[in-house]
Amino acid sequence: MNAPAAPAADTLRAALADLVDGLPPRQAAQAVERLIANYRGATPTDAPILRDRADVVAYAAYRMPATFEAVRSALAAFAGAVPDWVPGSHVDVGGGTGAATWAVEATWDGVRPVTVLDWAEPALAVGREIAAANPALRDVRWQRSRIGSALTVENTDLVTVSYVLNELTAPDRAALVDAAATAAQAVVIVEAGTPDGYARVIEARDRLIAAGFQVAAPCPHSAACPIVPGTDWCHFSARVSRSSLHRQVKGGSLAYEDEKFSYVAAARFPVAPAASRVVRRPQIRKGQVLLDLCEADEQLRRRTVTKRHGDLYKAARDADWGDPWPPAGEQP
Repeated sequence: MNAPAAPAADTLRAALADLVDGLPPRQAAQAVERLIANYRGATPTDAPILRDRADVVAYAAYRMPATFEAVRSALAAFAGAVPDWVPGSHVDVGGGTGAATWAVEATWDGVRPVTVLDWAEPALAVGREIAAANPALRDVRWQRSRIGSALTVENTDLVTVSYVLNELTAPDRAALVDAAATAAQAVVIVEAGTPDGYARVIEARDRLIAAGFQVAAPCPHSAACPIVPGTDWCHFSARVSRSSLHRQVKGGSLAYEDEKFSYVAAARFPVAPAASRVVRRPQIRKGQVLLDLCEADEQLRRRTVTKRHGDLYKAARDADWGDPWPPAGEQP
């Protein structure tokens, strides 16, 4: 049974607001701007980017809600492909302040052993503080660990890796994915929704398939991605409520922003992926809806759904970017 995400998101936002309350707004904004510049750098780092508590608090307040929503969206798609499965344990690799642990708790009911691995001790310490606001996360184990070729992951049902691969060299990325595949029954990897982020996800997807995993989401198959490299990239969008810190750093007054992300969710056990998936925002026109779909026969196709399709047309008007298609119980 899937747990509602809204209470977890609200609790997380409240905990972050309390955390950042004692940090001068200008200092928080300056820390975020510097950290964003570092994270956008093209060269992988060999040291933690988050240096101290002020860095971690500012960046957690700024980035945790977006990471939570992106990971939660990926997990929801995965849960839809494995409706009878619930993880009995979870390891979050490179989890920092623990956004993915919040997303897992928002996706599946129950309490499970959870370990967050990260090389930045200040991030782990702040993650522990934030988790105290959520009873289901109070027993999480926060463990300092070098994320890279020397990584070892204990056996677990689920491994999450979110916004980590961009910080690593190619050999370290491969080692991380291999370690996750060796330890876990299911692996969910989330990266930024950019061409480079998508390329890292495809690289990880290939390694998971080679290790015997089946892709559960977003792809409707475990064959090669039909996108011709360099022509496009597969990514999705999650809506995020913006905090006052978001508005201060980015400017503008919108109450939300859209987090773009790429992901792969795969498992060693049988999965039931979507028949196809909506890979672009649907185009609603008079009397018709245009759906760009990735389909099970390894092709990308545009489908036109019109009023003559009856209930399917109504479903198409409600369809969103990233949704499975057709809806349960409907025939294409």
